[in-house]
Amino acid sequence: MAEENLSAVLNLKGEINLENRKVPEPKPDEALIAIHTVGICGSDVHFWKNGRIADLIVRNPLVLGHETSGVVAKVGSEVKHLKPGDRVCLEVGIPCRRCEFCLGGRYNLCPYVTFAATPPTDGTLCRYFAINADFCFKLPDHVSLEEGALIEPLSVAVHACRRAGVEAGKIILICGAGPIGLVNILSCKAMGASKICITDISENRLEVAKTLGAHPVCVKGLDADEVADMIRSKLGGPPDITLECSGAEASIRNAIMVTKSGGTVMLVGLGAPEVTVPIIEASIREVDIKGIFRYANCYPIALGLVASGAVDVKPLITHRFKLEESVKAFETSHSGAGGAIKVLINCAK
Repeated sequence: MAEENLSAVLNLKGEINLENRKVPEPKPDEALIAIHTVGICGSDVHFWKNGRIADLIVRNPLVLGHETSGVVAKVGSEVKHLKPGDRVCLEVGIPCRRCEFCLGGRYNLCPYVTFAATPPTDGTLCRYFAINADFCFKLPDHVSLEEGALIEPLSVAVHACRRAGVEAGKIILICGAGPIGLVNILSCKAMGASKICITDISENRLEVAKTLGAHPVCVKGLDADEVADMIRSKLGGPPDITLECSGAEASIRNAIMVTKSGGTVMLVGLGAPEVTVPIIEASIREVDIKGIFRYANCYPIALGLVASGAVDVKPLITHRFKLEESVKAFETSHSGAGGAIKVLINCAK
């Protein structure tokens, strides 16, 4: 096995460097993964550009990346369900499994969770990564390692749809056609939504959303009433559920105003810590406002959707880079150059 572990490290705000680090030795309950594919998430870009997300501050060098697949290279002495050569996707949030949230099944809310590429925990954008083996999920032979890396963002969508109550016959609005908005289209369709409308200011991303089965509405330059009229026109009425994936204040306001009375607004995207919203409108029309944080118990579902063919994440992949090209990959993801949606980095030597 290689003695060096090439890693993409955020040393300072705006500065990513490649460093050779020591290959970790797996603990008894861990597996050492030869990382194959890592997708760039908006949070990775945000840490790179801003050095923080809310109160999560990059104070020390941090390896980025958390949307991950790879091949088992070595297992600890207590690991029985994995062996070297197994192809896996990684759920990189490791909870304590002892607190009330973990014991109640909502381990994403564990106050002691460590999550890859969230300060101070290093991420997976490297050659080798050690992780608790219980959070490695074997990929069926017909599911590629690239698809495996996208199980992570798909799990976010699965969690959002489950909490929002998406089911057969529901009419859905999705605000924001970035990668998370697009995987929510896929998840909503798989769960039986009858109509889906999606809004954004980018015509390019809306075109992609259209190919995935959503009715696009470009909101650039439109006021709130115009946006609401266009959404209702596309859907034949107000949406039962709105999945707000942009985090923009204006979009959150529109989501509350346009959602059907008695419906649900699910806050998926993260924006400013505080926003002004029409709370009386939500209250008197009993529009439920909910939020999500990552996911819990969703990886098996997301992987099952991809393995069965119910969800095809491959159309989201627009760019591929090598680990040595990580800076270029981040620049492409940030700028959206070449119609970038999901940018993947291949970490295999």
